[in-house]
Amino acid sequence: MGQVTEGFRCHHLCHHLVLLSVRYWRARKDSSLCMDVQAQFPDEQSKAGEFTRQSDTFRGWVTADGSSGYPSAAGRYHLYVSWACPWAHRTIIVRKLKKLEGVIGMTVVDPIRDERGWAFREGPGHSLDPINGFHFLREVYEATDPCYHGRVTVPVLWDRVTKRIVTNSDDDLMRIFSGEFNRFTDSALDLYPEALRREIDELNRFIYENVNDGVYRAGFATSQQVYERAAQRLFDALDRLDARLASRRYLFGAEFVETDWRLFVTLIRFDAVYHGHFKCNIRRIVDYPHLFGYMKDLYQTDGIAETVNFDHIKRHYYSTHREINPTGIVPLGPDQDLTTVHGREQLA
Repeated sequence: MGQVTEGFRCHHLCHHLVLLSVRYWRARKDSSLCMDVQAQFPDEQSKAGEFTRQSDTFRGWVTADGSSGYPSAAGRYHLYVSWACPWAHRTIIVRKLKKLEGVIGMTVVDPIRDERGWAFREGPGHSLDPINGFHFLREVYEATDPCYHGRVTVPVLWDRVTKRIVTNSDDDLMRIFSGEFNRFTDSALDLYPEALRREIDELNRFIYENVNDGVYRAGFATSQQVYERAAQRLFDALDRLDARLASRRYLFGAEFVETDWRLFVTLIRFDAVYHGHFKCNIRRIVDYPHLFGYMKDLYQTDGIAETVNFDHIKRHYYSTHREINPTGIVPLGPDQDLTTVHGREQLA
């Protein structure tokens, strides 16, 4: 009888522990479902967890003939940028390729962005604002529109005559620099040739949606499903681009166009930042047989290497995105040599 009673007690205790365990894990699950996940930019995040980038606010245009109200002129315009930002990097590259450094001034912000936004500080690779004496880029926006309440972004083209922003659209700036300042440079480079414009626009859209913004859609996702969808689209696109580059040196053949540089700024940051920080880790760019050589080819173009600042790139992403990387620790790697032979000269 004692053994039966003892067995009953043991069985009852075990059953009680199982119930407690079930209740515990149900509570954990419910708690995780209700956990408040903070998006990197809450105003640009959908309820489903998707990052939807804000539109560019200022869309003025500099024209060679001045018909836009902003005539091209040497010394009139000033570019505010960050070495870290891929969108700003595009404009830095075109300014370099078109030899406009002496025509359009440039100031680089501190790569560490806090709750006050991009700041003008003295430091390695960045400086104070020599044009307006502003302390923060937000002051540039508010000088143009005192009611501006959106996110403050780079690049920004400032007009020193009207003392306002002309445009904060990197898309527009690439084409303004490429075509509207030709009388101030001996560069005949045309990054948006008329014969290819329809095809360029089409490929630009594909690359933007799936690659340029695709890494952000994966990295800023706040739900598993949204992240996986964005990551898969990203790598499907990279696979297609790698295949396209198997038989041609650049995206449209033997000469690079603006699309190549739009893609380059994402590729050059990929292994150092997006692969780990944004969880885009199915493959690295170094693992692609054609994309990696293509990236090195562009990197080795005259003057381009000096526009790539890995210190600013890594410190910005890893130190600024605290919702993604709470410790702010910046990784040491990757160890990569982009000066080795790329072997793409023979491609048409």
